[in-house]
Amino acid sequence: MVDYREILRLQSLGYNITQIAGSLHSFRNTVREVERLADEKGIRWPLGMEVTNSQLYVLLYPERQEKANVYLEPDCAWIHRELAKKGVNLTLLWKEYQANCSNVGRVPYQYTQFCDIYRAWAKKSKATMRIHHKPGDAMEVDWAGGTLPVKDPITGGIVPAYLFVGVLPCSCYVYAELCNDMKSENWLLCHVHAYEYFGGVPRLTIPDNLRTGVLKNTRMETVLNRSYSELVDHYGTAIVPARVRHPQDKGHAESSVSYASTWILAALRNETFFSLADAKEAVAEKLEELNGYPFKKREGNRRDAYIHEEKAFMQPLPVNPYEPSVWSDQTVLLDYTVTDGLNKYSVPYDLIGESVSVRVTRNTVEVFFHGNRVAVHPREVSRKRDPVMITSHMPENHRQYLTYTKDDFPSWASTIGPNTEKVVRFFLKSGKAPEQGFKSCISLKKYADRYKAERIEEACRQILLFSGDPSIRGIQALLKSPVKKDAKTDQPSTQRANRHRSRGFTRGAEQFREGGDEK
Repeated sequence: MVDYREILRLQSLGYNITQIAGSLHSFRNTVREVERLADEKGIRWPLGMEVTNSQLYVLLYPERQEKANVYLEPDCAWIHRELAKKGVNLTLLWKEYQANCSNVGRVPYQYTQFCDIYRAWAKKSKATMRIHHKPGDAMEVDWAGGTLPVKDPITGGIVPAYLFVGVLPCSCYVYAELCNDMKSENWLLCHVHAYEYFGGVPRLTIPDNLRTGVLKNTRMETVLNRSYSELVDHYGTAIVPARVRHPQDKGHAESSVSYASTWILAALRNETFFSLADAKEAVAEKLEELNGYPFKKREGNRRDAYIHEEKAFMQPLPVNPYEPSVWSDQTVLLDYTVTDGLNKYSVPYDLIGESVSVRVTRNTVEVFFHGNRVAVHPREVSRKRDPVMITSHMPENHRQYLTYTKDDFPSWASTIGPNTEKVVRFFLKSGKAPEQGFKSCISLKKYADRYKAERIEEACRQILLFSGDPSIRGIQALLKSPVKKDAKTDQPSTQRANRHRSRGFTRGAEQFREGGDEK
């Protein structure tokens, strides 16, 4: 814009038209015209400070002002809001602007001027990036680079907590949550909580290429983690991972992660937390402060922008929330079990050695074979000593094991003999619970199917004679050793050997007299 005040000031100092034009980088004709109009209208230097350059322009060119008043200025804020809507562009808005001008009897700007006015406003208000993001279109997600230390109140050790960040690029509305790890279950659960916090689901969800969500992302194909695919299907959103080494694909998440790290993690750096729950509560408070903090370049804040400009375009939440699950492929072990990482769970025994898919949720463990569910268990939250078993999964001989009671074995052993009964009672009392001795009793009972009762009784008699801590291995060794009978007594040679071992040689009294062997 021409500096009308400076032209009049330099003129009053005696500078000619050429000198003034050179000093102000203006055309000489412009300077000449300003001096002529000022002389005609009686405008002389000095002018008061209240007379601005714009006001001086109106005094010099009143006819131009009258002509400008016939034009209707575009409502740039309205244009900006409408551009964020799906399918809306500047051409459509210019036509609507023209129709509005006709209704109020004003002259519209031409399309080029209309666009220039809006772009100048958008550049000045730093709102140009929002043109590229439609409301309800996407949510960008990532883990923050830093961690928040949580102190163990018992050991005093420091456990890191990790910050999940989800951001809606259109309104810059942020969700953040603190987790004890970055594993798949927490990753999925944070998505669920983010959708619930926003009160709706965006059309797209844009993650980084984390193994917890994306198995493969190339130019040709994108392969999602099976659990992540389930979440997509449940909420009706689509996962579009950012391209590898293209951080601009999720620029809002990158900048919001950095901003959240400053606003939340850095702000809490001097706080000491003794539990994850306390740290989560502090993060939630900082999150509300972040979303309520006023924008620097425009009116409102993140929360207001979301409520007024984006929330109506979000897809509704499903009736039932998604229950995060973790899938894994496992081979069924010899004890016909699979694991959730903490405990073992049974499957039908005929699947031993087969490859199955295991789905672990917060409350259940499901096992699938060739797409069919073959087992389901309530998930145990604490470590158990024994596998979680279902009777129908067991072979017949294992089922029979479960029917035994602590009184069954002594009752059976008494039919074999007193020594066998003593051994059985020892087995049942050797552990903290009688059930711990069931295995040894069952093994002894199986030997009774292969050996005569007399042989079992004799082996038990010998094991009690030789050891105060009889074991099934010792009885097994005695049963497998060959037994030779004496021709005269028809008794096992082991008994005869025992009698021989009880004999000895007695030395005479002279061997013990004082002085010993002295002669």
